[in-house]
Amino acid sequence: MELKLLNDQGQAASNVAAPDTIFGRDYNEALIHQVVVAYQANARSGNRKQKDREEVHHTTKKPWRQKGTGRARAGMSSSPLWRGGGRIFPNSPDENFTHKVNKKMYRAGVCSILSQLAREGRLSVIENLTVDAPKTKLLSQKLKEMGALDSVLVITDSLDENLLLASRNLPNVLICEPRHADPVSLVFYKKILITKLALAKIEEMLA
Repeated sequence: MELKLLNDQGQAASNVAAPDTIFGRDYNEALIHQVVVAYQANARSGNRKQKDREEVHHTTKKPWRQKGTGRARAGMSSSPLWRGGGRIFPNSPDENFTHKVNKKMYRAGVCSILSQLAREGRLSVIENLTVDAPKTKLLSQKLKEMGALDSVLVITDSLDENLLLASRNLPNVLICEPRHADPVSLVFYKKILITKLALAKIEEMLA
């Protein structure tokens, strides 16, 4: 498998050899869906809280007598059937949303995503990406010349402080290290730029 090596003008200068085990996988939609859903579910925090019939602030007095009124029987106004009553199965803060995905499945899912990105021409390799000063204008100009300012994920071998600060005001640009390149970001961004050293790290991680 060969990936395009882009120059500073966003043109394909040459090709870079990449292993077929990572960038030549078949598209497995079911596995990618499972990995993405599991990643999003594991990022959820259990901060929802609802009250059951014991916790709502209501009197325990019987609303009306049992017989003779013609209305349905009622024990107390905190019943889940009543407006303002407690929930039957309330959400609690200790609710567990985690999905278990084996390491082998996770790596296979990421490889399948990378392979599909390479086939669609959305994944490219660059020599390096640096800016002389922590200025958003400098970074946006570089990415604009590469034709990747719309929506781009830049995977670099190490986070340069100037590069990190320059990217914070660009809402459609994310810069991260290979170990932080999650499947949701890989699917979300329209273009993926990987530096040469970061590509070697990804090959080592997913081998």
